[in-house]
Amino acid sequence: MPIDDFNRRTILAAGLGAIAAGATAAPLDLTATQDLGPFYPVMRPLDQDADLTRVAGRRGVASGQRIIISGRVLDHAGRAVPHAALDIWQANSHGRYAHPGDTHDAPLDSNFQGSAKIVADAAGRYRFVTIKPGAYPIGGGLQRTPHIHVDVMGRSQRLTTQIYFPGEPLNATDILFPHASPQASVIARALGAVPGAAETLAFGWDVVLMTG
Repeated sequence: MPIDDFNRRTILAAGLGAIAAGATAAPLDLTATQDLGPFYPVMRPLDQDADLTRVAGRRGVASGQRIIISGRVLDHAGRAVPHAALDIWQANSHGRYAHPGDTHDAPLDSNFQGSAKIVADAAGRYRFVTIKPGAYPIGGGLQRTPHIHVDVMGRSQRLTTQIYFPGEPLNATDILFPHASPQASVIARALGAVPGAAETLAFGWDVVLMTG
């Protein structure tokens, strides 16, 4: 099955489930707020589309595990937040940000876009393709667990948070993840390999805002 078909079916199933729950369902847990971090992009490539694994004008592909993250932006009652804007940025597969303040000696990846600005559709659905970010040291013998930063702007509410991955050993000792409440709100759901693209892993992650 093509990647796009897989993504559409996954999101449709999630959306139908939310609709079936109706207004009688209990309010959804809000997505936990997380720190903006020190490496918010100050210089971005002109290419800011939803595929971070390629940079316009270059033939190469970013190194690392290719992943697809998709889901919906919802309010606490499970209603879609249409056309929400998502600002996304992350470290590359080596744990390095394309940011002048990142002095980590891991290599940069000229084929990795590093950030993206995308807009959800009328049903609150979004999707982006990237690589799984690497962990990186922060001093004192500590490391940040793999994560992706997301700044979400709904109709009347803004949320800055981070997406984490299930089963990561560093989650337990990370400086931010253990303080997220509820933790489940910032962990992507592993959906397995994408049919027809066995080297690509799919994850689901819904954003829940109070009012949207």
